[in-house]
Amino acid sequence: MRQFEISTDSTCDLYADEIKSLGVFVEPLCFTLEKNKNIEEYLDDFKTQQEYVNFYQNLRSGHIARTSVLSLHAHIELFTKMAEQGIKKALHICLSAGLSPIIDNANRAIETVKEKFPYIDYKAIESSTATIGEGMLVKLACKLRDEGKSRDEVLKIVETEKTHLQHFIIVDDLMYLKRGGRISAASAAIGTLLAIKPIIEFTKQGKLEVAKKEKGLKKAMKTIVEEFAKYEKSQYFDIEIVHTDNEPLAKQLADMFFETYHFRPEIRIMGPVIGSHFGPGGVAYAFLSNQDRPL
Repeated sequence: MRQFEISTDSTCDLYADEIKSLGVFVEPLCFTLEKNKNIEEYLDDFKTQQEYVNFYQNLRSGHIARTSVLSLHAHIELFTKMAEQGIKKALHICLSAGLSPIIDNANRAIETVKEKFPYIDYKAIESSTATIGEGMLVKLACKLRDEGKSRDEVLKIVETEKTHLQHFIIVDDLMYLKRGGRISAASAAIGTLLAIKPIIEFTKQGKLEVAKKEKGLKKAMKTIVEEFAKYEKSQYFDIEIVHTDNEPLAKQLADMFFETYHFRPEIRIMGPVIGSHFGPGGVAYAFLSNQDRPL
């Protein structure tokens, strides 16, 4: 029997089969697709690869995707469900506080659920990351849990490792990030300059920032591959590539890693909530290092 359980939100971008095999509780966020004043609401709980592809095809066809903060009520439902199943101790890992105030709702929900289930001991931690980075932390927490570490030991390790996560992101159109308020208008304007490809990184505070600018996609790809060599691998080292329906570019990036470092990272597709802000056609990778983020 496990000492504690792990929960998270769907911005961790774990696939449905992974959620089941890891034994984590995942609360899906909502998003809407709007086109010609027609608005449809969806849950971020895709089960097939085609659902991911269809989402990005909708963005390319002119749909506007909008996301919202995972509500207090949704968190209460999640933690109540866990408490009703007899789970007394848990660690909840959520989206970066630098991108969303989800952590506040998680903490408020824990206190609310405690009123009915006073014996529960749930703790929430913001991940200072999103998508594959958040997923890496969830998978690390599950690994440590299954090795027999206590909840508080795992929480401490995740707190340390979250700012050791390095990210290098190339998006096809910065206006998606600007529309969602994830980067400034000034940063977004850089992306409209002829032949300029911005490279985006997460800061220590879990915010997105344009860190470098290169002339052309080829040079930007070369730069982000070279950045990997500057970091020592963490004892919990993991690396993944993620794309927003641009598998050929993701495979090209994986090939560059193989040619340079003689290993090929896993390739994944980004989920709809964070993908709404990155837009289609982008590629990124993240890995666990031994150093804090430089920004």
